[in-house]
Amino acid sequence: MTLAAATPWSEWLVEALRRPISLHDRQRAALQLIDWMGCAHLGQTTELGAVLRRWAAQQAPGPIWVCGHSGLQAAEAARWNGSLGSCHEMDDVHREAVVHAGDTVIPAALAMAERENASAEALLDAMVVGYETGIVLGLLSGPNHYAQWYSTATTGVFASAMACARLLKLDTTQTQHALALAGMQAAGVWQCRLEPGLAKQMAAGHSAQAGLVAADMAAAGMTGPLSILEGPLGWLKATGGNLDAVRAQALLQTPPKRAWRVHDVSFKPWPACRHVHPAIECALQMHTQGVDPDQIASIRLETYSVALSFADQPQPQTALQGKFSLQHGVAWSLRHGGFGLEATGPAALADPTCAALRDRVTLVCGQVQDRAYPQSFGARLHLQMANGSHHSSEVVNVLGDPENPLSPEQVRAKANQLLQASDWGMAQAEQLIGLVGALPQAHTLGPLWDSLQAGRQPQKVSSAQASESKRSS
Repeated sequence: MTLAAATPWSEWLVEALRRPISLHDRQRAALQLIDWMGCAHLGQTTELGAVLRRWAAQQAPGPIWVCGHSGLQAAEAARWNGSLGSCHEMDDVHREAVVHAGDTVIPAALAMAERENASAEALLDAMVVGYETGIVLGLLSGPNHYAQWYSTATTGVFASAMACARLLKLDTTQTQHALALAGMQAAGVWQCRLEPGLAKQMAAGHSAQAGLVAADMAAAGMTGPLSILEGPLGWLKATGGNLDAVRAQALLQTPPKRAWRVHDVSFKPWPACRHVHPAIECALQMHTQGVDPDQIASIRLETYSVALSFADQPQPQTALQGKFSLQHGVAWSLRHGGFGLEATGPAALADPTCAALRDRVTLVCGQVQDRAYPQSFGARLHLQMANGSHHSSEVVNVLGDPENPLSPEQVRAKANQLLQASDWGMAQAEQLIGLVGALPQAHTLGPLWDSLQAGRQPQKVSSAQASESKRSS
């Protein structure tokens, strides 16, 4: 039998999660929640929403809010809402860790906060702690883990557990055990992006639910392996993560005055895989300069190797493939000067003029972009015109990243657009966004729950939406 290390890495992490949280941090958490609300509500109008309603019919009803349906118990509510955030690839993301912490943390924290009648401050603090956990563990696990594992789900269960442990006011030892119990449930492999289905969404939902359950079980007295991260049979060893103890200590033993990493999270302006966004932005620059797409003879896109491995889809046939297609992102943006929700619909993918542009795109691994990744998601676009002239554009810090951020007003406008696309009225959407934005100064969550309950009536899924969702998921 191998004994655990004298100082489990979980101890370093849990201690770091106890540093002070400011009003500024809570304001940022509220902005993340606004963004998630738009993404999740739009997600439940897809075929996934219909699947979840059929699943929920077999679950015990409850008082906890779920998006677009009558209530469930807290754990099931976390699973439902945790499945929705990534449906249209507009969910927030930490660039270097490459995790979408909001997909798992927010649903778990909302469910636990409503069940425990928590304050607005407690909810936002739990979100800050959850984001920190997911991001730190994404950084810790590294690129070898991300190559095979859906890290949003595998780190998300830890993140959700820490958010819920905060809401339950667990002590240090209980919180460590909640982290350990979460690790026993970490799951999700990348085969889900190579085949059609809803497994990616299910994995995120599982992580939200499992994290909540881990915190509940720790509160009830269940214990787990405290060296779950670094142990010889632990999470990092089992999933190809980085076991460099010096690096781990530097990441996990966060100085008390270090800013919370929720401030480093990027907002996504376009409904596509984040690895496609630099290419979209390059193409939009060309469109703004007045380049005539009909006169383009050839297109060369230089970007980093991970983007090529995720998003080389020269002839996308489904909405999901369109969201993960560098070629389509470039072609559609060059021709239309934008990349909205319509860009990956059946008509857009079948557009012969767009298909012709896709055929002219050559993808190349750019040495500059590859060296800069993941600290920078970059791309360079070269156009050769029919008359022999050349045009080029380059993106180093893509729109939505901390160095090139969306303003709070732009994030709110994005959420408003997504809510209205989910059949919320303009006034209703603005009220919800206003309530969430006011949470850092609020004492109670009651008005938020009232607004969400009033707007949660099930959405009808049109046959066109259902058909597209089946293809895209």
